[in-house]
Amino acid sequence: MLTAMVGAIESGIIYAIMALGVYLSFRILDFPDLTVDGSFVAGAAVAAILIVSGVNPFVATCLALFVGFAAGCMTGLLHTVGKINALLSGILMMIALYSINLRIMGRSNVPLLNQKTIFTMIQEWGTKLGLDSAAVKTWGIFVSMAILTLLFKFFTDWFLQTEIGLAIRATGDNPRMIRSLSANTNLLIVLGLGISNAMVAFSGALIAQYGSFADVGMGIGMIIVGLASVIIGEAVFGTKTIARTTLAVIGGSVIYRIVVSLALRAQFLETGDVKLITACIVILALVMPQIVRQQKEKKRKEQKRRERAQVIAVSANGKGESDVAIKSDL
Repeated sequence: MLTAMVGAIESGIIYAIMALGVYLSFRILDFPDLTVDGSFVAGAAVAAILIVSGVNPFVATCLALFVGFAAGCMTGLLHTVGKINALLSGILMMIALYSINLRIMGRSNVPLLNQKTIFTMIQEWGTKLGLDSAAVKTWGIFVSMAILTLLFKFFTDWFLQTEIGLAIRATGDNPRMIRSLSANTNLLIVLGLGISNAMVAFSGALIAQYGSFADVGMGIGMIIVGLASVIIGEAVFGTKTIARTTLAVIGGSVIYRIVVSLALRAQFLETGDVKLITACIVILALVMPQIVRQQKEKKRKEQKRRERAQVIAVSANGKGESDVAIKSDL
């Protein structure tokens, strides 16, 4: 059980980088970017094929990031220059990436067993430092991935506070207003989508090394997983500031992985039910906040009705009629 939880938290932290990318496109740019399903695999494919070819895993992972950036920029250009609907732009790029990823890998699956990856290198470094191999295997990956994910979080926080980041936020909120200030919204959308998909591809490269394989179908439904992480994080931890929201996205990704891990331990559920579990989690995350909000509103109205009843009772007794009138107006 403990091993399963540690594994769920580890994968949740790695997937959180992808969720941060989805947060940039979905929440900041208000862009329904389905490119994620393809760019996630593109990152995994590039990293896997380079590692198999003998390239350093860190270099391969960084190159995957640039491939994701290019894919995101292409989606942005389809939308801004080609004037194609945002949703359709993402779908077209996702379909194109399926064939591109097959071309990159040369086949549908590239195994990374017995290959040197970032995770095997972390374990080797820990062993060389004299640390216990079992502890390094259990906690070394957890700590290193947590640090890496926090670096992406701090980068996102910093970037969204820069002049360009503020312009991207304004573009997502009100593109007409930002255009009236002579800002190039097309360039901002392309840049925002590029950064978003770069994070997604980077996460895909890490997941491929974590799972020891890259598969052309591993990105199916990834946009839903990212949205689930964002929505769960926002519902549980709140969204008062950018820093808090990005931290919430990371927390949402970890919670999502833990819930899926616990759900799969139920005997009546199978591994193939992951997509169904994901859909149920997203539905709950979307519906529960509305139910809670409605209950709070109902309690507030009930409290107000009681206060009015008390004021009317006081008025009937002939006490402080003028004060009662003022409170009723309030």
